Amino acid sequence: MDGYRERRVAPGVVLWSSAGAPGTILPDGCLDLIWNGRGLVVAGPDGAARSNDGGGRRHVGLRFSHGRGPALLGLRADELRDTTVALDALWGDARARELAERVADDPAGVLLGVATATPPSADERFGARVFGALARGSDVAGLADDLGTTPRTLHRRCLPVFGFGPQHLGRILRLQRALARAREGTPWADVAAAEGFADQPHLAREVRALAGTTPTGLLAR
Repeated sequence: MDGYRERRVAPGVVLWSSAGAPGTILPDGCLDLIWNGRGLVVAGPDGAARSNDGGGRRHVGLRFSHGRGPALLGLRADELRDTTVALDALWGDARARELAERVADDPAGVLLGVATATPPSADERFGARVFGALARGSDVAGLADDLGTTPRTLHRRCLPVFGFGPQHLGRILRLQRALARAREGTPWADVAAAEGFADQPHLAREVRALAGTTPTGLLAR
């Protein structure tokens, strides 16, 4: 995405800025708090790719993985899946306006303060463990066993933290791993084998389902 910059500022938190150019946003299992030049909005976790016109304005935001966003904002991620909502609709006018006024003066600085305002909660520690395991390619049944729970209970606990269950989160993170390999120059057939797809057509179907394009089209973005 043109003019895009990001840096990790805390565990599970990335501070980013964008020039506001149009683009396609791939699902990444994260929730964002965004200053769009006019106000603060919350972009819930995406289940699949979506288009973004950028609005032609500079955007600054926090991207939360590991459940940090829902914990800080006092929200359930599954209530925000595939949606973008003004913060005042979630927090109320007075509280959201006070934060927006501070962010308007120093977007990056104030958002950085938001990201580091509180220590990790129990839900965040759970989210970090789940996110990390799935990012490494763990299977859901094995992860549930490691956590001393059942796949069904794990699914229920993941919904408010990530917006979807561990199976779908695992698919999203596998797509991210596959794309990273392809960007390093690994042929798609080898990517499919390395990431546990049955074959290259299986990978292509998954790319189509989650990214809305072909593997070649995905790599060109």
